[in-house]
Amino acid sequence: MLISQTADLWWKSAVVYCLDIETFFDADDDGVGDISGLVQRIDYLAELGVTCLWLMPFSPSGGRDDGYDITDHLAVDPRLGDVGDMVDLVRTAKSRGMRVIMDLVVNHTSDKHPWFRQARRSPDNRFRDYYVWADEPPGDTSDLVVFPDAEDSVWQYDEKAGQYYLHNFYREQPDLNVANPAVQAEIAKIIGFWMQMGMDGFRVDAVPFFLDDRGLTPQWRERFSDPHGYLRDLSFLVRRRQGDAILLGEVNLDYEEQVDYFGGEDGDELTMMFDFELMQRTHLAFARQDATPIAETLRRRPALSRRSQFATFLRNHDELTLDKLTDSERQEVFDAFGPEEDMQLFGRGLRRRLPPMLEGDPRRLRMAYSLLFSLPGTPVLFYGEEIGMGENLERPGRMAVRTPMQWTAGKNGGFSVVPPSRLVAPLTTGAYGPEHVNAEDQRRDPDSLLAFLTALAHRYRECPEVGMGSTAVLETDRPAVLAHCCTWTPYGGGSSRSLLVHNLSHEATTVEMHLPQQTEGTELLDLFSHERHEVGRDGLVRLELDAYGHHWLRLLTPDDRRLR
Repeated sequence: MLISQTADLWWKSAVVYCLDIETFFDADDDGVGDISGLVQRIDYLAELGVTCLWLMPFSPSGGRDDGYDITDHLAVDPRLGDVGDMVDLVRTAKSRGMRVIMDLVVNHTSDKHPWFRQARRSPDNRFRDYYVWADEPPGDTSDLVVFPDAEDSVWQYDEKAGQYYLHNFYREQPDLNVANPAVQAEIAKIIGFWMQMGMDGFRVDAVPFFLDDRGLTPQWRERFSDPHGYLRDLSFLVRRRQGDAILLGEVNLDYEEQVDYFGGEDGDELTMMFDFELMQRTHLAFARQDATPIAETLRRRPALSRRSQFATFLRNHDELTLDKLTDSERQEVFDAFGPEEDMQLFGRGLRRRLPPMLEGDPRRLRMAYSLLFSLPGTPVLFYGEEIGMGENLERPGRMAVRTPMQWTAGKNGGFSVVPPSRLVAPLTTGAYGPEHVNAEDQRRDPDSLLAFLTALAHRYRECPEVGMGSTAVLETDRPAVLAHCCTWTPYGGGSSRSLLVHNLSHEATTVEMHLPQQTEGTELLDLFSHERHEVGRDGLVRLELDAYGHHWLRLLTPDDRRLR
C-alpha cells in the first residue's frame, strides 16, 4: 500500500478543527481570545490528532455578524493580534504537522468597509460598481432572506446613495458585485496575500450567494455569464500559488447541484464541500434510532473525481440546519433534540450542541463521533466537541454555540483571568459548565470523551481507505445498524479495506452481513479492542453490538503487513 499518496491528496485523510480565535484562549488577559493564546494551545490540538486548522474570520469587522462583516480583508483584528502574530501561528502549526486554512468571506463586506463608504458618495465613484444597486427593488423578497428574525427583504434603501443595495444576509452586509473585474482583482489580491502569509487554502463562505447574479443589471449579468468559469479561475489561482492548497466550499444544495460546484468529472472548481445532506439525514437517523436514512443517503451520493472530496460533520459554527428534510422529518428531529421553541432557529434548524441533544449519554456520543469519523469523507470538528461542550441558550441565535473554550474547572473555565463581565462572551453554565466539562480533567482521564476522540482521530489516519477509498453500504438484518465497507486501491497495487459497523439503537443486538469479494483466510481485527473475528466462507460476518455499540474492523488478508 502506497501510503505516500495520502500526502499528495492530504485533504482526503485530514482531521479538520474549526475554531474562533476570540473564544479559544486569552493570553494577554483582556477577556478576548487572541492569536498568542491559540499558539499556546497548538500542542493540545496536535495531541488530539488535528491535521488541518480552520480559522473563522479574524479580520477587523463591523461587529454585526461575529466577524463575517469584514471591514479590511488584508488585516487582523487588533484585539486578536497582528499579521506578525498570524505568521507565528501558521509557522508553529506547520511545525506540529498542521496545515492552516481560513474563511474567505468575499460575497459581501461590512457597510463600514471603505469600499462601501466610497460607493455611497456618488454614482460616479469608482467603488459604486463594487456593489449591487437598484433604483427600485423587485417587489417582495421576504422569502429570500437568510435571517428572517432580523430582515424582511434582501434590499435596503440607502439615503446617502439614493438607491437600494442588495444584501442576502444582514443589511449591514452589502453584497459585492462579483461580475465586476475590479472586484475580482480585489478577491485575487486577498487570496494571494493570505497564501503568501502561509495559508494552505480557504473555507469559502456561502458559495451559491457568491456566484449568484441576483440583482445584476443585464450588462453585468452578461459579463458574468459563466460563474462556474470564474470559480474555476479562482481554483487555478490557488493551485498556481501552492499546488496542494484547497478550497472548501459552503454549498448547502442537493447533490446534483453540488457536483457542478466541484467542477463535475474534471474536479477543477471546489476541492471539498460540506455534506449538508448527509449531516441532516444523520440527525434524522439518530432521532429514529434507525440507520436507514444514512444508508439511503450514502447510496445516492454522487461519484466524485479523484480531486474532489466531501467534508463530513455533525455540528458547525452556525445553526444546525435541517432545511433539506421534509416538514414532518424536521419535526421528528425537533421533537427528539430541540422540543422547546428557544432551542430552534428560523423554523429550520437547531441552536444546540450535540452533547445536550444526546442528553450527555457517553454511549451515544461515542457512537455518534465514531460514526462521523467512519463516514466516507474528511471529518470536521467544531472546537469543544472533543470534550463534550454544551450550548448557552441565553445567548442570541447562533451565538449559543460560540461560547469560550473550557480549559479548566477554575475561573472562567481557564479561558481568561478577567472578571466574568469582561469576557468576550459568557460561558456555558449548569451541567455543561467548565466545572463539569473541561479539557484539563479529561486529559487525565483515559476513559474521557477527549481520550476517545483522540484515539478516533489516530485510527482514522491509520485507515486511508475511509477518506480516500470507495464505499459499499452492506445489507444487514437490523435496521438500526449501519454497516459499510471502505476499500482503497492506490496506484502501484495493493489494497486496504475496513468494515465500519454502528448500532444507533438503545438495545443491544447481534447483526449479520456478507462481505463482498472477501479473500480466503481474511480475518477482522477490531482496531479498538484488538479482538479478532472470523469471516465465513461465503463472506458471512456475525457481530454482537452493545446498545449504541460500534466497531472499526480492519480486513486482514494473509499477506497484510500493516502493524496490528
